[in-house]
Amino acid sequence: MAWLVRSWGVPLEFRRCDAGRAPASELVDALLDEYDVIAGRELRGGPSASPADFSPPGGAFVVGLLDGVPACCGGVKALGGGAGEIKRMYVVPGFRGRGLARALVRALEDTARDLGHRVMRLDSTSATWPLYQAAGYREIADYNDNPHADFWGEKRL
Repeated sequence: MAWLVRSWGVPLEFRRCDAGRAPASELVDALLDEYDVIAGRELRGGPSASPADFSPPGGAFVVGLLDGVPACCGGVKALGGGAGEIKRMYVVPGFRGRGLARALVRALEDTARDLGHRVMRLDSTSATWPLYQAAGYREIADYNDNPHADFWGEKRL
């Protein structure tokens, strides 16, 4: 399944991909490397977000291609009870500031609806929380004990 979104006059296409294979795996590796640099150490102990979590029937992983170049990614993980979770959202540094993150949130919500999720949850940091608030997420209590998050959000789809 693919979505086509226009960003700065250039087509941004979202495709479902295997999270364990390139280009998805390369984007996830870049995300994790960036997290480690920001934290100043290797991060461990967060909730599971493995390629298996992003597999059917309740999960999926999407890569956004800008003019055919992998520019962003993110996954939907099943939590059960009709809820899904956004994980591993990432925009390649050279593509930031073009609205890709907003488009990616919408693509992940569309993916979640296709998978049958009625509610989306996420964990976040104070740096990225405004993006999710603007997309309609409201702050909720910690639901997953992620030691690296300081905001948790939810949105009904």
